[in-house]
Amino acid sequence: MAQFKDFNFKLVVIEQLMYIDETLIPQFSLAGLLREQGLGNDPWEYAHQHGLDYKVVPEARSHFESLEISDELLATVEELCMDGGNQVYQECAPVWDGEDDLFDIASLDDLALLPNLRRVLGSEFLGPELRNALSARGIAAD
Repeated sequence: MAQFKDFNFKLVVIEQLMYIDETLIPQFSLAGLLREQGLGNDPWEYAHQHGLDYKVVPEARSHFESLEISDELLATVEELCMDGGNQVYQECAPVWDGEDDLFDIASLDDLALLPNLRRVLGSEFLGPELRNALSARGIAAD
């Protein structure tokens, strides 16, 4: 199984596979996890009451960090979308407005895990160095 170095890059990949392509199943739901653990029904309320505004809820981080993604599934990824409205971000940080660097990608070392990646939408959220790294690999940075 693939080992990601950048948690935020992994989240973008999960967004594509779990919430867009729906091939990485079951879909994670923070609300469902909280209910299962007897921690309430409302992720926003849970985060707010536990001082997790604008932070990743630990239960979500733990789930996504330990989530294994097969090489075969990673090979199906041809496009990624970096957008503050991604579902995976809402599942991680229900009280987050997209106005900070909480989900910024710091490294593209994990590109090697996606042999068929051809396009990254929202690449303007990456710095020039990272956009150049995409271009150097022949990946369209839109």
